[in-house]
Amino acid sequence: MPKSIEKGEERPLRLSDYLQILDTISPFELQESWDNSGLQVGDPHQEIKQVFVAIDLDRELIASLPEGALLITHHPLIFSPLRVVDFSTYPGNLIGELIRKSIALVALHTNFDKSHLNSYVAREILGMEEIECRDFICYFDLSISFERALNWVQESFQLPSLRYVEPQREIERVALTTGSGGGLIDLVEADLFLTGDLKYHDAMKASNLGLGIIDIGHFESEIHFGKALAEQLKKYKIEAIIAPVKNPLHYKGN
Repeated sequence: MPKSIEKGEERPLRLSDYLQILDTISPFELQESWDNSGLQVGDPHQEIKQVFVAIDLDRELIASLPEGALLITHHPLIFSPLRVVDFSTYPGNLIGELIRKSIALVALHTNFDKSHLNSYVAREILGMEEIECRDFICYFDLSISFERALNWVQESFQLPSLRYVEPQREIERVALTTGSGGGLIDLVEADLFLTGDLKYHDAMKASNLGLGIIDIGHFESEIHFGKALAEQLKKYKIEAIIAPVKNPLHYKGN
């Protein structure tokens, strides 16, 4: 377990120490105004026994974690201000379990998208080397047929099925935004856009702009958060355990 020196004595890292490290890795100030990255549940003075990382949390995951652990998720459990924490409803039921087991919860969301996740996926999952990142969008040059692009994307993200908008021009440049990036269509300067949660009206807009889109799934594109963050934590001699989380959405075959 990493330790910090305080008044000449070593001590286990506290939650406040981890918050400082995470802020160094991916500054919380980078998050969008509507986001709620940072401390969600916990006492900054609490000593942390183990660190776990996951895209999200559910009751099954919390039950598997040891008491006194730190869980770092991509998506915040608490987005909007809570008027009441009702342990019988969501998200109060999860908050109650975290408190009962003294598990601290921190979220790294839009700040980590910008600083690490999109570039990690472009590099490690899609195999791109020369990447240009602008805020939420990563770009790379790639001359590929759309048919080949469909097969490549489906295999890379292990998608059970494909949703797409066919491009109206040759593919020479590709843009990537993990998670839900449909609202960025007007900013995309590419021939093909890889993003998740494609909505009908976004698809209609893209079609009329001649922009190709392949829906890479929200869960499927951001499940790599754990490995991306663990890679950064190792630089601080912190061994994080990547916790398994199941996709709440299921697919029925043909």
